[in-house]
Amino acid sequence: MASDKSFSSSHMLLSPEKAGVLDLFRILIHSDVHKREFVDSSEEGDESFERRQIMFVSTLVQKLLLLVAKPMAWSGSAIEFWLNLVSSNRSFGRLLFNCFRGRVVMPHKESGSFISFIGNLDKRVELDNRIRPGDAEYHAALSMMASKASYENEAYLRKTVTHHWQMEFLGFYNFWNDYQGKASTQAFMLRDRDTIVVAFRGTEFFDADAWCSDIDLSWYELPGVGKIHGGFMKALGLQKSQGWPKELDPHLQTPAPLAYYAIREKLRALLGENDKAKYVVTGHSLGGALAILFPAILAMHGEKWLMERLEGVYTFGQPRVGDEKFGEFMEMVLKEHQIEYFRFVYGNDIVPRLPYDDSAFMFKHFGKCCYFDSKYQGKIVREEPNENYFSPRQAIPMMMNAWHEFLRSFMIAHEKGPNYREGSLLRIFRVIGLLIPGIPAHAPQDYVNSTRLGASQLFLHQQ
Repeated sequence: MASDKSFSSSHMLLSPEKAGVLDLFRILIHSDVHKREFVDSSEEGDESFERRQIMFVSTLVQKLLLLVAKPMAWSGSAIEFWLNLVSSNRSFGRLLFNCFRGRVVMPHKESGSFISFIGNLDKRVELDNRIRPGDAEYHAALSMMASKASYENEAYLRKTVTHHWQMEFLGFYNFWNDYQGKASTQAFMLRDRDTIVVAFRGTEFFDADAWCSDIDLSWYELPGVGKIHGGFMKALGLQKSQGWPKELDPHLQTPAPLAYYAIREKLRALLGENDKAKYVVTGHSLGGALAILFPAILAMHGEKWLMERLEGVYTFGQPRVGDEKFGEFMEMVLKEHQIEYFRFVYGNDIVPRLPYDDSAFMFKHFGKCCYFDSKYQGKIVREEPNENYFSPRQAIPMMMNAWHEFLRSFMIAHEKGPNYREGSLLRIFRVIGLLIPGIPAHAPQDYVNSTRLGASQLFLHQQ
């Protein structure tokens, strides 16, 4: 099906499935990239070498991910099964004992006790009972726990929301990505008194489709809005045949709903039942990008009523979503409708520092950044330190910080309590972080800790 790009004033689209090996390497040598079948660009003329490098890397990595998608999924399933097999039998020693007795407890992937790979990095379920409704940091803490829970299956979410959090579970959804041809976007919704929470799932470790959404550096420029990351727009519900129509064609049929439109209709119905109700949107990683992009499309469509009911957007480890013009548009919209936007960044987390903020990439953050260091001390800044990650001057400080985080993992439970104990899987990631600082910093554990240990002072100072 041909892609309709009439909704955008300009675009640059990459199609890795159309890229041959020779064509891919030719763009590094020849600047006339618009002649390549896998590049669809509205801009005429030659491209700079820096931008051709971006096209090359983005397309190559997507091709490799598509190639290994099934082995990645199989490996992930095997690892998740093993982790849940051990935990279902309480420990590895107990598993061996149960094997001899013939009483092994087998995990079931769709059960309420089955935990994803990311969930195994931080198994906490309960909300922090020291943070109460009405506290300045309450929505931030609830949003992070919802963002963490979004990686789990429907049965787990239902059990967590209704039994542990004593809130109303409104539904879990698989949404259609028209460009990937599969339901690869997930979100769930809950209601806490008069507040509805919409939580988008982030990038699962072994999900090649989610990684492709992140790495697809295609972009569209929306009139009056700015240039926006193409992979994120596709994940939120951009249609091949119609782009971003305000209302869906009633004759359109997709195997699963489109995220933006389905969530919008659900919110219209829920908010219409209660004049006092508000909602917040949240997500971790890719989920954070979708969370801030959702109100951008609402504003573009003139959904004033829904914008006025939006209380806040909380994102954690969110990558950059658009260019400087997009940031200016969003700051104007958020100010006009008095919507709070809190972008949480922990330590040396690599993801919020991508894609690069430079003339070649064009992507920029906007709004205020709630930055937390490795001691979980927070401050409001315009941009996180070391904003583009790869800095020779920051290499040694980042390595030293990684060692501090590794050693802290053995002491934090004694200092802060048993709820902060780190498991073996996260400690393995801490070891990886000694070589590549910023990888373990993206895990949910440090973001949950930040909202519990440092957010109260940060929000108090903000008020």
